[in-house]
Amino acid sequence: MADDNPFPGENNTGHVWDGNLRELRNPPPRWWMLGLWASILFVAGYGILYPFWPTLDGYSKGLLGWTQIEEYQRGVARVEAVRAPFEDRIHGLTAAEILTDPELAQYTVASSKVLFGDNCSACHGSGGQGNPGYPILADDYWQYGGTPAKLVETITGGRQGSMPAHIDLLSAAEIDQLAGFVTALKSGEPGADDAWALFRAKGCVACHGQEADGAVARLPNGEIITVGAPSFRNGIWRFAPGGVDSARYTISYGVNQAGQPKTREAVMPNFGTGGRLGEQEIKKLAVYVHELGGGL
Repeated sequence: MADDNPFPGENNTGHVWDGNLRELRNPPPRWWMLGLWASILFVAGYGILYPFWPTLDGYSKGLLGWTQIEEYQRGVARVEAVRAPFEDRIHGLTAAEILTDPELAQYTVASSKVLFGDNCSACHGSGGQGNPGYPILADDYWQYGGTPAKLVETITGGRQGSMPAHIDLLSAAEIDQLAGFVTALKSGEPGADDAWALFRAKGCVACHGQEADGAVARLPNGEIITVGAPSFRNGIWRFAPGGVDSARYTISYGVNQAGQPKTREAVMPNFGTGGRLGEQEIKKLAVYVHELGGGL
């Protein structure tokens, strides 16, 4: 910084760097000053009209008496007024009956997206694609059945799978043979005769069905009776990543087995009996999930 001002007569502060860099005393542009004062007046006016200034016991309420909560409540009331006729119609119908009315089904699916996101997407994914370790809802395979009535039953009471740990019941060779058998079936292969014999001899058919498709029985009307045991007749694996090693692990340590620290966990909480969701919400969720990929 120079001690002497090399630019006499210039409106500067006298601070000069590197010979010619100096600080001037020019006033800001008029438009800038007008904007500054206008913004100050706006803030002051806003603080008078709306909640703004902190006080010893809270904040100033403003001359207009406006609050964000009241604005939100008015918005909710407008939405509920539009929904009310549809909600009233849903109230007296079952999930299956809702699906027979295209207009009502469309409304139910549209209005249940947030309901699904709040209660189901953490495990099943935002689009029902299933997060790792949780069932997919967007395909056509359902362990406990995908009819509207079954979906209501599942959401209401929850589900808890159960499979015994066979680590102490079967030999290592038998576990390996069954794991290979399951993998072969899921790959579309018919399965070896000796593996089928072992599958039936060890009682696997009691849960997985005589045909290893998860069907314990089939009713004359086409409905399938199942205890929730997976089918081995498709390429869908309940526990990722699937394959021989995954099958061997499940056979060895089972599912939800008390006292077995390595057991698989497969529990869906109940949303109805626990009071988390009401009957209306459960029906709507059942319709939403059914439209993702429900069926028999």
